[in-house]
Amino acid sequence: MENNLKPLAVVNSKAIYESDIDEMIAQMGQRGAAYQSEQGRAMILEQLIAQRLFLADAMRNLYEREPEFKAQMARVKEQMLVQYSINKAVSNVKVTDEEVRKFFDDNPAQFAGQPTVAASHILVDSEELAAEIMNKINAGEISFEDAAKEYSSCPSKEQGGSLGEFGRGQMVPEFDQACFEMEEGELRGPVKTQFGYHLIRLDAKNDGESLSFDMVSEQIRDHLMAERQQKAYQSRINQLKILYPVER
Repeated sequence: MENNLKPLAVVNSKAIYESDIDEMIAQMGQRGAAYQSEQGRAMILEQLIAQRLFLADAMRNLYEREPEFKAQMARVKEQMLVQYSINKAVSNVKVTDEEVRKFFDDNPAQFAGQPTVAASHILVDSEELAAEIMNKINAGEISFEDAAKEYSSCPSKEQGGSLGEFGRGQMVPEFDQACFEMEEGELRGPVKTQFGYHLIRLDAKNDGESLSFDMVSEQIRDHLMAERQQKAYQSRINQLKILYPVER
């Protein structure tokens, strides 16, 4: 059927079709997505034309008869045989839907949502100043945001002290512990860290959404498959060492 389609180019009497471009893009894997446009496919076509030109020139000059080419071919053949043999050794490895589900059910901690918080802070170099600012905020003499802009030494002062959202372990321990102990809307301080004294306001708290089975089933399948293929690979190596003794 393909011969009835109009070729995109003909090089040395050999046609290049859209299907040839599709095949080359498919061989690229994820990188191929970047070429799924008119411009990208045109670039692939030029590559295919160049390949056909070099092949035609190689055939005309009988490069395949040269000793160096034959040596390269022998090495390529060995590498292909090695890979083919490995593929045969792991080809019977299977992962069932039931095994994927069991892994999900048996490892809930791996798929639990990670808690995050959003917090704002005011950083100063003395406990006394931090306490004074805290009193002013609590008395309604100044807003937290205005106090951050006026007193804080952290660049976040430009955003009213906002640090945005972060997870556990992303801040220094004392700051991290305080944030994850606080309730939403709570103001706490001074909290001392290596950077100075902080007044902290917890702006939001998110317990984190657990990943559903549908979201992770393919990742689990890939993980189990890779794990079992590695075991099958090592088992086959152990068998081959008995068949073909290795001397060191």
